Amino acid sequence: MAFTVSHARVLVTGGASGMGRLYAQRAVQEQAASVTLWDIDALTLDATASALSGYGTVIHTRVVDVSELDDVRSAATHELDEGRVPDVLINNAGIVRGNEYFWNTDSERDTEPTMRINAIAPMHITREFLPAMISDAPWEKRILNVASAAGTLSNPRMSVYAASKWALIGWSDSVRLELERSGNAHVRITTFCPSYVATGMFEGARGPLMTPVLSPDIAVARAWQAMLAGKPMRRTPWTVGLASTLKGVLPQRAWDVVADRVFSVYSSMDEYTGRVATPRVAEPTREEERS
Repeated sequence: MAFTVSHARVLVTGGASGMGRLYAQRAVQEQAASVTLWDIDALTLDATASALSGYGTVIHTRVVDVSELDDVRSAATHELDEGRVPDVLINNAGIVRGNEYFWNTDSERDTEPTMRINAIAPMHITREFLPAMISDAPWEKRILNVASAAGTLSNPRMSVYAASKWALIGWSDSVRLELERSGNAHVRITTFCPSYVATGMFEGARGPLMTPVLSPDIAVARAWQAMLAGKPMRRTPWTVGLASTLKGVLPQRAWDVVADRVFSVYSSMDEYTGRVATPRVAEPTREEERS
């Protein structure tokens, strides 16, 4: 039987806005029993919860700084004490720092928060919930770790962000293998590696050759499909996989030439400015509202 979110308990980090809100919206549309949203932005969190309420899915919210282990542990303990072992855990929260050479970045302002939120936080969050998810056999569970194509290819002006996503990918896929090899394959991990997504985080960045900047709706739809299917990794668009293959085949200097002069990967962050506005997201329809 295919995995479904219907009647499932879903937890989304960074769930107040952007792709996080879209993941929550899809869960509501597919009649999840409950959706828990973690975010550091209390006002936006309340607004999103209000917009998603009234459609048959119970919405829970909590202000959580995922970069702080104590905050993560407290929030996770609350979920487990309330009997909400996630059927679907979406590690979506992330930040980006860019358009600076590494030696011009600030360790406290740039390196520390990027690594803690993008790479270390998913590890802490998953560690808090995974034992309970494993123990809930034979019911299938899903973990979606939102990484990036930046974790598969080196790119100037985003070295710390790339490092955080490389770490996330390596950890995520390693835990997937651990689950499979230990007889706990009912918990399936999907690592999602999109190119630039138009959430505002990458405002000004240019998509490489044949690599359009993805709309958030398309990115979330592809990640969601892969998560439901329990696919180990989803790269999107197709050029992300092509670039990874070429990088693995070509000598490093040859790949540098192709990446720079053919695909324009190495100049894609030259005009990066960062978030300028929070996009508005459509509310779910009441078409399939549960009683």
